[in-house]
Amino acid sequence: MRFFDFSAFMFNHKELTERFWHSALLLWRDRKSWAVALGTCLLIIVLLQLVVQVLLNLWNRNFFDALEKRDAATLWYQAKMFVPLAAFSVLLAATSVWARMTAQRGWREALTRRVVGRWLQNDRFRHLNGMVKGTENPEYRIAVDIRVATDAPIDLLLAFVTSLLTAFTFFGVLWTIGGSLAVPVFGVTITIPGYLVIGVILYSGAMSTLMMFVGHHMTGVIERMNQSEAEFRAAADAFRGEKVAEDAKPIDGEKRNALWLRLQAVLLWWREFCWQLVRTTLISHSNFLLAPVVAWLLCVPKYLSGAMTLGELTQSAAAFVTVQSAFNWLVDNYQRLADWRSSVHRVGSLLIALDELEAKENAKPGPAQP
Repeated sequence: MRFFDFSAFMFNHKELTERFWHSALLLWRDRKSWAVALGTCLLIIVLLQLVVQVLLNLWNRNFFDALEKRDAATLWYQAKMFVPLAAFSVLLAATSVWARMTAQRGWREALTRRVVGRWLQNDRFRHLNGMVKGTENPEYRIAVDIRVATDAPIDLLLAFVTSLLTAFTFFGVLWTIGGSLAVPVFGVTITIPGYLVIGVILYSGAMSTLMMFVGHHMTGVIERMNQSEAEFRAAADAFRGEKVAEDAKPIDGEKRNALWLRLQAVLLWWREFCWQLVRTTLISHSNFLLAPVVAWLLCVPKYLSGAMTLGELTQSAAAFVTVQSAFNWLVDNYQRLADWRSSVHRVGSLLIALDELEAKENAKPGPAQP
């Protein structure tokens, strides 16, 4: 049977992403009330977690101020106050996991049912494999790539909203508690207003820029690694059709060679991915160690001058690290974004292949089913 040849069609990443979203967003349009209720629940949880985070930041200040004054009664009171705050924080974290995974499960189910239905219709699964490069091993795309493509957006969006709200909230803490810093330069005193805010912006910007410079190849490496894994599985699946009999002919040497070549490609891209992780880990772990130290060093001058108490120092340092972590959303999620992008492109290519099969069956072009 001669399959429809659309290898001449070169779908760029934008087209693949648009094709994925065309089908993926149908659940949110078809079940608006469910989506709005779950989305509202997630947003409320994020806001409550932010409130608890601010209260814990204030608790940190009060506790260390009491420690500096050696006030045993206040220390004991603050210790008791920590228990409900910690319990509420744990409860919110568990509720967030439930709400997030409920949304992910519903989205994955809806998209998987739609794709599988089209894949099984008219036995399209018999004609799809190998039609065009990029549609190898559709079973894996359905089982794994759809899961990654629907899980990651919810996690990433929640993390982004949380980071944005956290940064704006704790900017106020840094501006209020940190205040201004007077720096003598060549006999002239220069006052830097909100110096902790300026410091965290400069530090976070430098670390994010460095991470993007070091890891800018990661997205492409992950895409090629995932593609090579798919081609390796497809080469291995080719042996499943071989008959087992005493008089069976030896397995085609070309298939053996193809399998070993695909394995070499997998190992090659895995090595490239390893080196990408090594380089980005050097930056991320350095940042993990440096951020608290930089925060303390920026606060120490005001503490030594008596303009800042020990509690205010620890509160400001904690706020600095919190804002810096919020600014590092892109850095922290760089690999997750690359994984999601790769899966979206693979699901998009599968959907386009199903579109072309359907068009061939209808013998005339028509609107693609979602």
